[in-house]
Amino acid sequence: MYSYNKFNFTSKNAMQQKAVFAKYSSDVLPPLQSLKLLDQLRERIRYLHYSRSTEENYVYWCRFFIRWSGKRHPKEMGKEQVEAFLTFLAVERNVSASTHRVALSSLLFMYQKVLGIELPWLDGLARPTVRRRLPVVLSSGEVSALLSRLTGHYSVLGKLLYGTGMRINEALQLRVKDIDFAHHAIVIREAKGFKDRVVMLPNTLAEPLREQLAHARALWAADNAISRPGVFLPHALEKKYPNAGKTLAWFWVFPQANVSVDPRSGIERRHHLYDQTFQREFKRALIATEIAKPATPHTLRHSFATNLLQSGYDIRSVQQLLGHSSVNTTMIYTHVLNAVGGGVVSPLDRL
Repeated sequence: MYSYNKFNFTSKNAMQQKAVFAKYSSDVLPPLQSLKLLDQLRERIRYLHYSRSTEENYVYWCRFFIRWSGKRHPKEMGKEQVEAFLTFLAVERNVSASTHRVALSSLLFMYQKVLGIELPWLDGLARPTVRRRLPVVLSSGEVSALLSRLTGHYSVLGKLLYGTGMRINEALQLRVKDIDFAHHAIVIREAKGFKDRVVMLPNTLAEPLREQLAHARALWAADNAISRPGVFLPHALEKKYPNAGKTLAWFWVFPQANVSVDPRSGIERRHHLYDQTFQREFKRALIATEIAKPATPHTLRHSFATNLLQSGYDIRSVQQLLGHSSVNTTMIYTHVLNAVGGGVVSPLDRL
């Protein structure tokens, strides 16, 4: 077995190194210890250090495939059944192209990495092309009206998403140590693509964040008073530094009010705020403002990027703040900018 730590994922080529690690480790995968197929799937995903969301998606689609086939074992099925399943998803379930691709990737992983079956025809299956659509963007006035409807830590979280361009999970997973008031900066650890980045800490958000940290400190002190297990730590840090999870530095900026059982370890501990909880509050605020747009918390990130470009900031700066690997991804906001008044005047207005 090879050590994950021998690969340095903190460099500029983190994604490439991760891909090299995954390919390298796939040649020396250890024997599976679990007996049930879906447990083996989870075991392999965790060994290769895939994200928890990837694990949930892969398990979901492989389970769906097995149930769709009448609970037949995947070893008993071949090209005909897999193609029929993917056709079923596209035609009868009418899933999006991106969902279709995830389902295919899930089956590929199960056959190749778990069952050890190389199926050349499976690699050759056509992957649906994902169409890039223009994101929903709110104006400054709409964002202001929306944020005014949020209260408490939901208000702080909403302002953080719009003020920094974070993804919702990046904000929820912030630790106390990641907030740097002295340099007006926030460090985002292991974001999408296993990349770290730094974003600005808005001046108007400094005081609300201090109040939120005071709330987090109170929950941390209460947990320590009753010797509750510390918060979850990534990778092997919990074994390397057994007491780090009990320190304030590693505590969540947005802790959940109630404790819950960690699904992997079975330990009852305090988790960070759930994304579904904020999504419900966001939806209530959206309805209250009567904004007729299909906005979600991620819309605040889109609005952040578009409004920065409207203010004259260059696209490279916006790319770094958003954590995009390629500027081509960030270019989508220039299309939005042109559509919402980027200097192009309609000939109708010249009549």
